[in-house]
Amino acid sequence: MATITFAGSGDTVGSGGRLQTCIHVATDESRFLLDCGASSLPALKREGVDPNTVDAIFLTHLHGDHFGGIPFFVLDAQLVSKREAPLLVAGPPGTETRVEAAMDVLFPGLSEVEQAFDVTYREYGAGESVVDEDVEVTPFEVVHPSGAPAYALRAAFDGRVLTYSGDTEWTESLAAAARGADLFVCEAYFYEKSVPYHLDYATLRSHLGTLDCDRVVLTHMSEDMLARRSEVDLECAEDGTRLTL
Repeated sequence: MATITFAGSGDTVGSGGRLQTCIHVATDESRFLLDCGASSLPALKREGVDPNTVDAIFLTHLHGDHFGGIPFFVLDAQLVSKREAPLLVAGPPGTETRVEAAMDVLFPGLSEVEQAFDVTYREYGAGESVVDEDVEVTPFEVVHPSGAPAYALRAAFDGRVLTYSGDTEWTESLAAAARGADLFVCEAYFYEKSVPYHLDYATLRSHLGTLDCDRVVLTHMSEDMLARRSEVDLECAEDGTRLTL
């Protein structure tokens, strides 16, 4: 059995007072994050998650509300948690350069500090799976410019499959990523307003018939979407929502 905790379920600007994207997954053998937005460290601590137990961070794309928490995560591991276990950071091409640049903007010289733990970077292309402990993560390219390719992620573990859309407008690769999944976590930024590079609830609803998955949970909602939640007939995540697979 695996436990999924939405430490942060919010959008870029914290609509509804929600913290930025950070999904914690605890399996029988490992602990990992799907995205690590700028507010992720306090979000994890608020949910009682020890950052030292996180084995890996898998990124969908390189916007700050999805990876900007890594400098704080590393600083906490170095100064407070006294981490010794290695950490894997996996993401699109350019992840290592972007993360280290963010470290040095926020805390000059942090990227050059010799840590007591190893940080290993893996950069994946579409369809190139990354295996860590008992989890295999496969990226599917989606449509969301961030200076690097953006991906939906399909995580397989303990005989279960969790797919996470990241940020994207509708694309057929979402259906491929979600095929056979036990859980599909999908952004629904607006209720019915269609904008480039983001998915609205009405568009997602129109494609539900193509999604061969057991369960859909919505996340990354704007003020517009939050104001119309009473009209939504799919599950919606909140900060602190916990699910089991």
